[in-house]
Amino acid sequence: MAASSKSPSKEQRAPLTIVVLLALCGCLLALPTPAGLPETGKRVIAVALLAIGLWCTEALPAGVTALVLIVALVLTGAVADFRDALVGFADPVAYFLIGVLTLGLAVQKSGLAERIAGFFLRRSRGSARSLYVQLLLTFPLMTLVLPSATTRTGILVHVYEQALELAAVPRQSPLASAIMMALNSINRLASTILMTGGITPVVAAALIGGSVGNIGWNQWLVLMSVPYFVLLAVGSAMIYVIYRSGFAQRLPALPDEPPRKLEPKEWRTLIITLGASLLWLTDAWHHWHPAIPALIAWILLLMPRVGVLTWKEFERDIGWANFFVLAASLSLARALKVSGASDWVAGLITAAAPAFQGQPYYVVATLMIVSVPVRLLIPNITGFLATTIPIAMAIGAATGVNPLICGLAVMIGGDAVLYYPAQSVSSLAVYERGYLTAPDIFKFGVWMTIAAILVVLLVALPYWAAVGVALRVQ
Repeated sequence: MAASSKSPSKEQRAPLTIVVLLALCGCLLALPTPAGLPETGKRVIAVALLAIGLWCTEALPAGVTALVLIVALVLTGAVADFRDALVGFADPVAYFLIGVLTLGLAVQKSGLAERIAGFFLRRSRGSARSLYVQLLLTFPLMTLVLPSATTRTGILVHVYEQALELAAVPRQSPLASAIMMALNSINRLASTILMTGGITPVVAAALIGGSVGNIGWNQWLVLMSVPYFVLLAVGSAMIYVIYRSGFAQRLPALPDEPPRKLEPKEWRTLIITLGASLLWLTDAWHHWHPAIPALIAWILLLMPRVGVLTWKEFERDIGWANFFVLAASLSLARALKVSGASDWVAGLITAAAPAFQGQPYYVVATLMIVSVPVRLLIPNITGFLATTIPIAMAIGAATGVNPLICGLAVMIGGDAVLYYPAQSVSSLAVYERGYLTAPDIFKFGVWMTIAAILVVLLVALPYWAAVGVALRVQ
């Protein structure tokens, strides 16, 4: 009797979920095309909702959903031909991801991850809280050396996975989920403090600067430091509260031991990693795409006598689902833009924003709220920023609100949240380890949405006014 009363498992619900999502996609395709939306745009939106639904519910493995997305784009006529559906597989970002994941794998295989994990465990003295705080402190500190959140996550996920294994912490325990959620959702925020910290600040600064004048590196640091440090603190506190039961457990105290000399393979991994980091830090001089240093590191790590990985180890352990999910989401983002779907959705939503002339707080709050569905629909942060920032700044100019503030507000709102793993390269690196589920990520994304709105309204706007950025324009 007890067994029959149990709720169906995720695997048992999967066929029904797939049928419902396919039916929803079919219904959207059969509906009349709304005014102002191209027919191909309607088809792309239907396919996007199918893919997002499959990713969020985990009815299919994430990599399989990526393949479904590619096929659906072609079969529905959402793209002109098969090559357009595969455009994401030619994007350098997909290969940047593989290079970064290879760095993380090398850190694990060389023994560096175990060495660093042991260091953190010994310093935590058996306290799960100390282990968590150490992780949080590494985010802003490592940003100075490794600005890319993807690179930091690709390395740290192996370090802390090793720490959890050394401490015999179960994979699905609250403590393991808390650490991995911090790597998934909080680590990224440290990068945006720096203009050179990744795709988000670079794209946002270019879009905003094109309308209000160039934003300098120092000016960006001043504007972003306080709001993002507060977001880091708030997000970290929310994770602690959500998974608080995991912080009560005691971790086994590792015995103190004298420092061991680095093994040759550890030295080689360290030198290659630092070399790639140096190239990333000096991109203002050589102007290489971030994928180039990642590819160089990838090659060196697999090179006989130089690297620390064999090709078989690379094939077996790299986590190829990440590559397929990212590449497919990039194809979807391009299809949304080319078809006019993203512009139509953003215009439809932001058109509903009331023009609160003389009430700038309402304008900013409304812009952030109505951009949430756009962030949900567009998996790629670049696509989100390119769609929402120009519209938000135009609305700000029309309502007497500083366009700079409107652009920064929607950027923070989109950057602070992840609703499903395909929205972030670094999230994919964590998600494929199996510590978090898609519903876990979505629920925390909702909480971070609320936090981002409150931080912008209660912290960022007063702070920006204090540093000389007026909320209103004449």
